[in-house]
Amino acid sequence: MLLPTSLVGSYTQPDWLIDKVKLAGRFPPRVRATELWRIDPEWREQAFDDATILAIRDQERAGLDIITDGEMRRESYSNRFATALEGVDLDNPGVALDRSGEPNPVPRVTGKIRRRHAVETRDVAFLRANTNRMIKITVPGPFTMAQQAQNDFYADEAEMAHDYAVAVNAEIKDLFAAGADIVQIDEPYMQARPAKAREFGLDALRTALDGVRGRTALHICFGYAALIHERPEGYNFLPELADTDLCDISIETAQSNLDCSILEKLTGKTIILGVLDLSTHMVETPEAVAARIRRALPYVPAEKLVIAPDCGLKYLPRDVAFGKMQAMAQGAAIVRAELA
Repeated sequence: MLLPTSLVGSYTQPDWLIDKVKLAGRFPPRVRATELWRIDPEWREQAFDDATILAIRDQERAGLDIITDGEMRRESYSNRFATALEGVDLDNPGVALDRSGEPNPVPRVTGKIRRRHAVETRDVAFLRANTNRMIKITVPGPFTMAQQAQNDFYADEAEMAHDYAVAVNAEIKDLFAAGADIVQIDEPYMQARPAKAREFGLDALRTALDGVRGRTALHICFGYAALIHERPEGYNFLPELADTDLCDISIETAQSNLDCSILEKLTGKTIILGVLDLSTHMVETPEAVAARIRRALPYVPAEKLVIAPDCGLKYLPRDVAFGKMQAMAQGAAIVRAELA
């Protein structure tokens, strides 16, 4: 289908599942934050399954073509995977500066990073069993996890990022084996810390993709709009991704009113185009979404576009998130008809 629609990854979690006041009142958790859940541990897995089905059905009702699990099981996009790895002291967290410059509790690395077991394969299998549409699953990127950790073991960050990448590589292969159509790596810190991303982040990304057979994507953004309010005029790190084995690259254009001409530097890549402004609870009209899609068409062939929000919908009220998804699908349909 021309101009298929998809979430970046997360959908808003039900209020009965997670305390959204606590969630919004802090930085995204890098260590485990089980106090956010409203459901007792013995019933939590069942609740996660039920919430995932709600997220799937909302996406289908809104008209989305590529379905995610909404990340219903996660306190943040990264901490569920990052804290499941060997080499991390979960009882004594470290501290690192968030992309806003503020200190945040993070995993403290005290040994060699290794993947003990597959972390998200059941998530994929459950998603695959509950929709007949294309499915996508997300995993945090090695560079971003290395930036969200206190290094008390490795000689340098590059070595630590490499071992994170080896763990991500194994996870990605297992996610495709479990039924994923698309696996997306989330690497927001490549935009936040471009010098380090050039120094060793790209090498870590290549390690994460080594030998992977399947459609891979990478999401790079300016941070959750609910928490990071100011947007730069353009990306500090984006053309560097052209020379990778990635199939898709997910970027945001709506809130930042991004100059889409930069997308010409990603020739051959499918662009997951962010067209929903998540800094506001105002639901866009389909016509506004269509206008944002048209801005990219001079620089990216329509057959190389996937239409998505700027970032995850995690922090939005459910009615707003659903309305924005629906407007996105309708806006894509407008442009699809024009192109036909």
